[in-house]
Amino acid sequence: MKQQRKGLNRDFNSVARFERHGAIGERQEKEIGVQTIRAGDIVGEHTVMFCGAGERIELTHRAMSRDNFAKGVVRAVKWVPGKPAGIYTMKEVLGI
Repeated sequence: MKQQRKGLNRDFNSVARFERHGAIGERQEKEIGVQTIRAGDIVGEHTVMFCGAGERIELTHRAMSRDNFAKGVVRAVKWVPGKPAGIYTMKEVLGI
């Protein structure tokens, strides 16, 4: 399945770069960088960065425990009985 990054009209599978493996310097112009960090007691931290020369905007979500994730699972388990087989999103589970 090819995913298009709508705002940039790029095929994600072609431009995504996961980790750098020793690469230094600037990314290629069309690359979309994706990093994963698993460390210590981090249970859920997600940051989206929009970076330009000399500046960046960051949007971060930090979960201090897994309680909210568990509440979402319980809500989904209660919602799914009687639904036909398929793939659903949390938007459907939450009714938004």
